[in-house]
Amino acid sequence: MIEELRIRDLGVIVDSTVPLGAGFTAITGETGAGKTMVVSALGLLMGERSDAGAVRAGATQARVHGIVRTSDPIVADIVDELGGEIEDDELVLSRTVSAEGRSRAGVGGASAPVGSLGRLADRLFAVHGQSEQLRLKSTAAQRETLDRFGGEELSRTLAEYRFSHQERQQLSARVQELTETRDERTAEAERLRAELEEIAAVDPQAGEEIELAGRIELLSNVEALRAATSAAHEALASESDEPLVRDAGGLVDDAVRELERVAEFDPRLAAVLETLRGVSFQIADAATELAAYAGDLDEEGPGELARANDRLAALNGLFRLYGADSAAVIATAETAAERLSELDGDGGLVDELSERLEAETERERDLAARLTEQRTAAAVRLSELVTAELRQLALPDAEFVVEVSPAATLGGSGGDDVQLLLSPHPGAAPRPVAKTASGGELSRVMLALEVVVAGVDPVPTFVFDEVDAGVGGAAAIEIGRRLARLARTSQVIVVTHLAQVAAFASNHLKVVKDSAGGFTESSCRRLDGDARLAEMARLLSGLSDSGSALEHAAELLALRESI
Repeated sequence: MIEELRIRDLGVIVDSTVPLGAGFTAITGETGAGKTMVVSALGLLMGERSDAGAVRAGATQARVHGIVRTSDPIVADIVDELGGEIEDDELVLSRTVSAEGRSRAGVGGASAPVGSLGRLADRLFAVHGQSEQLRLKSTAAQRETLDRFGGEELSRTLAEYRFSHQERQQLSARVQELTETRDERTAEAERLRAELEEIAAVDPQAGEEIELAGRIELLSNVEALRAATSAAHEALASESDEPLVRDAGGLVDDAVRELERVAEFDPRLAAVLETLRGVSFQIADAATELAAYAGDLDEEGPGELARANDRLAALNGLFRLYGADSAAVIATAETAAERLSELDGDGGLVDELSERLEAETERERDLAARLTEQRTAAAVRLSELVTAELRQLALPDAEFVVEVSPAATLGGSGGDDVQLLLSPHPGAAPRPVAKTASGGELSRVMLALEVVVAGVDPVPTFVFDEVDAGVGGAAAIEIGRRLARLARTSQVIVVTHLAQVAAFASNHLKVVKDSAGGFTESSCRRLDGDARLAEMARLLSGLSDSGSALEHAAELLALRESI
């Protein structure tokens, strides 16, 4: 519900606050005063396309600011997504349009794309004007109107159907994909199998290439290593029988013996003696290790070097194809094995998915049939109720028909085409409402529809522009009654030029034109008491002080008490 609307520099309105609130608000005013600017302002808050030409002459921009009361959780989710806030169920919406045509929007105190206002409007408002009866011209919207009237049972069936329809589409797409790419997937499986066999034949181990490189380096220099270790061993512990050949071990041992003879005479030599004994042991250990190392070198011949080079060459062959090192090749093999397992299971998967697709297709058909049955029953009830309403709205001979027919294929909303038809007089074949009805008749058909549907699924706010066009007298009174009835469950805002309609409003606003100063400015005022009576008289006769018009106006206002 829109509690308040502030309009600045839009059309002829300089700065005006429009108090709205619950119930039925009628907006009246002289021709050219700017009544439709109120509807235009509401349209801007609903995300409609902006027009730089609507900015008041001399102003840099037009601004519209609205306070909307809502507790709709879906609206709250959208506002939260946009970064805005709803405080105490009050949502602030804003829209600016510059004289250059740039447009900006605000939602809950946060800047937002203009399109976001349209998302919110789908939950908050329904606007009807003679040039805006899109809901009667769109086949999808006509079906949605019938579905709204169908109530909770139809809504549940539709939700189940849509879920089933989506499941069936996804399954069908998956089966089709697997079937169409079968040859490609078979070729892929063969390629992966060959790759895995090639990798398995070499069987790389993590880090193996680093160890091999070190081993090859050693084997390539084995003679130099053998000569060096032999010479070192000879220097440490010579095995020669020649008396003049002395090795390091023998020399250190000689030093130990010499010190042992005199160490008792000077305690300071004890530490040196212990050091030399340790050196003697270390030399012996080193000589033993060199002898063992030399023995190992004797076992490593040219054959082992060839084998190591061959192994490294095999690994390098894998690296060129499957990864930079052994770890990468192993990872490639693991990924390929997982993918191959998936591809090898495709045959069974296609069968499984095909069975599920068949079952889901059957379920979708069953739900579509149930949906058609429920829509057909709802169409009969809606046709009768709207026809009864039209007979009270200056269309006494009209017959409204909701036609449910099979669609070419099952779609997202079922297997039904829905058309709203109108027969304007007896004997005439029903034709699409949008092609049969005039602008004024179209507005009345929409009013009748909304009055009937709102009893089942009310919209928070309805805005009607010139809904009473082309009617008067008793028919206009009935339009007023029905707008007041609609206002029991929804906020209703109506731009009207008929006193018979305005009389039923709980809130009467007048757009006042002021041409002083050489240019026209308009503002909006709430009317009560004598001021409202005078405006009603003006609507009836063109004179706000006519005695008979004032008397008639009082009679009309008294009618509101009878509804």
